[in-house]
Amino acid sequence: MELLFVVLGGAILGLAARYLLPLRQTHGVLLIPSIGAGVAAVVWVALTWLGMPWDGGWIWVISLVVSGLASAATAYLIGPKRERADVALFEQLSRPSAASRTASAG
Repeated sequence: MELLFVVLGGAILGLAARYLLPLRQTHGVLLIPSIGAGVAAVVWVALTWLGMPWDGGWIWVISLVVSGLASAATAYLIGPKRERADVALFEQLSRPSAASRTASAG
């Protein structure tokens, strides 16, 4: 049951990161929240395997902080990279290639 709650907390932190950080138009609506949920689940399970008690406070703090940091870092990394890729693709598509010029001339 606690795993469900920590995954929900990770998704909420990811949702907050999506709407609080810039360039959210460059990625999908569920990408950052799903990364937050997935990281929270993986960290929680890893910490329980390492012997941390599931009813202790530190497992919650560590899982949710790592989840929030991963969500924010992903949003910061994806946004600018996607924006550069979109500009490069637009430039490529806006210039006719040599192959299309020869095909239209013939």
